[in-house]
Amino acid sequence: MKIALVGATGVVGETMLKVMEERGIRPAAVGFFASRQRTAAVSFYGEMHDVGVANDAILSGFDVVLFAGGEDASERFVPALLAANRTVIDNSATFRLREGVPLVVPEINASSIRPTDRLFPVANCTAIVLCMALAPIARLAGLRSVVVSTYQAASGAGRAGLDELFAGERAAVHGEPDPTPTIFAAPLAHNVLPQIGSFGADGWTGEESKVRDETRAILGLPNLDLVATCVRVPVRTAHSESVVLTTERPTTVGDIATSLLESPGVVYHETGIVTPREVEGTDDVHVARLRALDASGTRFALWAVGDQLRKGAATNAVQILELMLSRGGPRG
Repeated sequence: MKIALVGATGVVGETMLKVMEERGIRPAAVGFFASRQRTAAVSFYGEMHDVGVANDAILSGFDVVLFAGGEDASERFVPALLAANRTVIDNSATFRLREGVPLVVPEINASSIRPTDRLFPVANCTAIVLCMALAPIARLAGLRSVVVSTYQAASGAGRAGLDELFAGERAAVHGEPDPTPTIFAAPLAHNVLPQIGSFGADGWTGEESKVRDETRAILGLPNLDLVATCVRVPVRTAHSESVVLTTERPTTVGDIATSLLESPGVVYHETGIVTPREVEGTDDVHVARLRALDASGTRFALWAVGDQLRKGAATNAVQILELMLSRGGPRG
């Protein structure tokens, strides 16, 4: 299989290549593309590779094209790739909620993939972490409502977000003025920002709407009552989430714990805490601080943490690629 990666020099693209190496995926050919041409710009299996500028003709020569950048490249190239019967795995938000397009988190809904599907958006990173924690509970006792407050890493805004955080931290250490923020709504170092994305007319941010809508899509619960408050915090790559939920049917902390323990990709902590620094660079979503809120057997709270560059983006994309490979590659 021949694979192209568009956005190869970004943090998500670099992480995709690292995950492919870790999982032993060796395509017959790989093409590396970004917004400008560069020499020896990316490493794959210990070799440095040049990065080119994509166009329709070049990309159509690959069986699978992974997009690790923003909406611009996806909007530009994906329609032609689908018309050419190529398979696309897209980390942007462009096609996530398109009618008839599966929003796949392999541990949760791999069965939603049809043999003729060619377009696979990677869901919002915060929604992926949330759904990994919620799906075992939904299978066990159903879900009626969810209230989630997120604590999201700087890497969610890409390399530029990380650079802005690090610049602010350096300035604070040296007693210098905060650099003028260009990525975030205010300086992020030593701060928290209750805004991710633009505010809509209804007061919700774009990120909050994505978490609500994409969680419903991944879990197959279109009417789930979900409220999200999304906050950017000065950590590097792992998102944390405080979740309060109501189940459809009574259950117990013990039964939920068992369901989480039996779920692939989830690590359940019966006692103690788990922090974003601990899970950086890993693929599992960690759940801790599970507790019942009352005696009804339907109201619970928990804490979930996952690396947004990996399970929230790159690893989920590579897992979808592995599904394609396990089924003999893309099929028309």
